[in-house]
Parts: sequence; C-alpha cells; structure tokens
Amino acid sequence: MGFIASSWVRIPPCPPFFLSKGANSMTSTFLNQLLNFPSPFIDKSSKHKICINLLNQVEVKEFIDSQHEAVQLQIKQTGFNGTAGTQTILRDEDALVKTILIGYDDDLSIYTLSSVFAFIQDSFSANFISSTTFTIDEKNLDTDQLDKLCTGWGIAAYKFDAHKKDKNAKPAPLLVWPKNANQDFITAQVSSICLIRNLINTPPNILGTDELTQVAQEVAKKFKAKTKIIKDEELQKQNFPLIYTVGKASPRRPQLVDMTWGKKTNPKLTIVGKGIIYDTGGLNLKPGMYMRDMKKDMGGAAHALGLAWIIMALKLPIQLRVLLPIAENSVAGNSYRPGDILTSRKGLSVEIGDTDAEGRLVVADALAYASEDNPELMIDFCTLTGAARVALGYDIPAFFSNKEDIIDSLRKSSVEEHDPVWPLPLWKGYMKDIQTPIADLCNDGKGRAGAIYGGLFLEAFVGDDIDWVHLDCYAWEQTGKAGRPQGGADTGMRAIFKMLQTRYT
Repeated sequence: MGFIASSWVRIPPCPPFFLSKGANSMTSTFLNQLLNFPSPFIDKSSKHKICINLLNQVEVKEFIDSQHEAVQLQIKQTGFNGTAGTQTILRDEDALVKTILIGYDDDLSIYTLSSVFAFIQDSFSANFISSTTFTIDEKNLDTDQLDKLCTGWGIAAYKFDAHKKDKNAKPAPLLVWPKNANQDFITAQVSSICLIRNLINTPPNILGTDELTQVAQEVAKKFKAKTKIIKDEELQKQNFPLIYTVGKASPRRPQLVDMTWGKKTNPKLTIVGKGIIYDTGGLNLKPGMYMRDMKKDMGGAAHALGLAWIIMALKLPIQLRVLLPIAENSVAGNSYRPGDILTSRKGLSVEIGDTDAEGRLVVADALAYASEDNPELMIDFCTLTGAARVALGYDIPAFFSNKEDIIDSLRKSSVEEHDPVWPLPLWKGYMKDIQTPIADLCNDGKGRAGAIYGGLFLEAFVGDDIDWVHLDCYAWEQTGKAGRPQGGADTGMRAIFKMLQTRYT
C-alpha cells in the first residue's frame, strides 16, 4: 500500500471559548481553562498516514489471506488474532509503519479507539506523532460505530494539566475525520464529556459557588439560553430555605441557577444537578480520607451542564430547563445542626439527622421548584450516597424512576451506549425509615438501604404525575483506564442522552 501525498494542516485544540463582554482577566483565564476542549481531528491526511484497521477474530483470517507473504509473516510473528483489546503494527517494505491492527469484539464501545490513542502515544516518539496522521478503515463500519469510535478518540485526548508547570506530554495524534462520521454529534459529545471532567477536576479553592454559576452563564450564552440567578438572602426571601440553610455557613454564598432554552411549544424537560462545591460534612464532619475528594460533590451540577450542552448543541426539540442548587457545606458558628427542623419550599418539614446528608436537601428545594412548572420529565443528577457504591461499585451509577417505561428505556440506552447504569427500587416499605415523630421527613435513614432512602426522600418533592429519574452517580474514576483518566468522570450522562434522543426525536 502506498501513501497519497496531499496538502494538509495540523489543527490545534479548540480556540479559546468565546467569553461574554466584561469578563475580567482572571475570570477569562479561569473560564478558558474550563471551557477549552481537545480536538484531535483533521480534515486531510499528511504525507505519512497510518491506517487503523479494526478486525474481529473472523475478519482477521480474511484479512491475512488477502495480504502478501511478508505481511502474513509479520502478523504470524506477533500472534495477532483479533482478540478484543489487542494491537499490532504492520510495516511496509521500507520499514515504515503503514497499518495498526486492532482486535475487537462485535460490540464496539467508545473506548475501543481510546486504547489505540494510548497505544500510539506509548509506541511512537513526539516527532513521529507530529508528522503523521491516522485514518480509520471504515468500509465495514456504520455511522453509529464511527461516531462511537471517534468520540473515544476525542476523549482520549483529554488531560487536566492546567496547574502543572512541567507538562511533558506528547502531542495528541490526529485522526482524519471519517467520511461517514457525524462530526457535529461527535464534537458535541466530546465537549460535553470534557466539560463534566473539567468541572469535577477543578480544585475547590478555584471553583467556588460564584465560579460554578459563571460557568453555567457562559454555557447558556454560547447557546443563547436565558439564566436567572437567585443568591444568598434572596434564597430566603424567595422560599428556598433548604438551599440557603445548607450553604449559609460558608463565605462562598449559596445560589440557584435557573437556565431555560428552547421553543415553548416543545415538551418540557427539567434537569436538576446537585452543586455542592465542597462537602466537609458540616457539623457531622467527615473523616479526612472521606473528605479528600469532596471537590467532586458538585458532580451532579457538572453532569447537568454536560447534558444541557449536548442537548443544545444538537438542538433536541425540547423546552429545556436546568436548575443548579449551588452551595458549600461548611462549618461555622451558624452551621445548621443535627436535630434542627427545617421547612422546605414544598412545605414539608425535615428533621436533620445528619448534616452530611446535605445534597438531598438542596436538590429537594430544586425539585419542588421545578415541579411548579409541571414539566413532562424531570431528571436529577446527584453524587448522593456512598450506599450506591456499596451496592453497585464505582463504575455503575444507581438510578431510580417512578415510571416503569423509563426504567426499561434507560436500561436499553445504557447497554447501547456502553454507559452502565442500574435501577434500584423506590421501595415504599422503607418510607418508615426516613420518617420521624416530630417532622414529616428525616434527611437520613435508620437502616441500611441508604441509596433507596435518598431516592424516597427526593421523590417526596416531585410533583404528582411528573415522570422523574434520579441518578445517584459517583462522578469519579478511581484508577484510570484508556479514555478515562483518574479523576472526574462522566457516568450515566450518555445513557440519559440516548434515552432522550429516543423519546423526543
């Protein structure tokens, strides 16, 4: 196989995100770091290009038979047989790399090419990567498969190194856009995933309540959405007592972001995202080992913004509303206490059993507020309970819904997208465990069904006859895998979006 020489240009990462007028230099730097996403794609090949060929264990036999003797010998020497996750390099008669063979099973995921991206960076020098482009042999791949593969390539380029002096990173290998790939979809999905990761990874001394609100405002401006901000004492005046109470002990003041987008004639979808920018546990102070990564406790808000991004970028025919209750659960003389009784926006009284169960409080006020508008569907994202991790581990978010057809649809979308989620029951027999003799509800439970207690508590604030999904996500990658570096992680967002696409298009 020869190489076709053509003019080409190396495309840099996405240009700095367009910021609203009036943003000061510090704000601009901060926002550009958060809203800059990798773009490891190119329109044309370089003189030296390498073809990535995906082969399963059946296809590899046909491929070998079609090659001349020297190539057959190379494959035989490496032992490559199409086993999923294996790779091998083929060279031409001049010893130049011409093909990378990738083994896969019949069920491609977005992470199939993520491992190839890492393999290329590990196998070749920076100079080689800079002078080479990569293509996909797409003759046996449909558009859906290409979209998954390219999304995996895009997120494999993600790195969070803004605060490192010595980055020492190899350049991202550039993939020539496949002819039949949906570039708009891939770009939107990569951007939404990277936004989620950036927000969760940003340290809490930089991402405060005001800063998270600013990010939401910039995302809204990009897509010409409207925002309303309710902050500090105004939360009290406008009847958001739970949001205010959770955040009142911190100098970084609590607030509620209310974003709206889309035609009013379209069906209403409201997304709520828990935005606790740091969680000490309050007076029920967390041990150090559990507090260490609590910058991720705004992971629900990050997921809500990521989902909103892809919805607006791809112009889903819905009337979108995003509510972000944002606060810091801190400790001070005016902290709320175990044993306090608070009255929620809905009018239900809540006895505080544990100040470290603060997330359900802020989300409860937001769900009650959202229900007043009577949306067709409400979805909330929360890093709510450790109990969900005990039940399902780190990789699988638990979800709850009040409608069986939504449970079935989301499970199906989860499988199709290789974005695992799993339903847990809203078992009414456990309601007694979150009730108390002196208030309507308690914010913690008496038994061991912690994730279910959280779901039941939130369900009490969902309006009648409103379809609802609650995702209890971890939002964190513990160890790091191809395409999923250690740190902030998108969990369940792609499955939710696929369900919405099926429902509304």
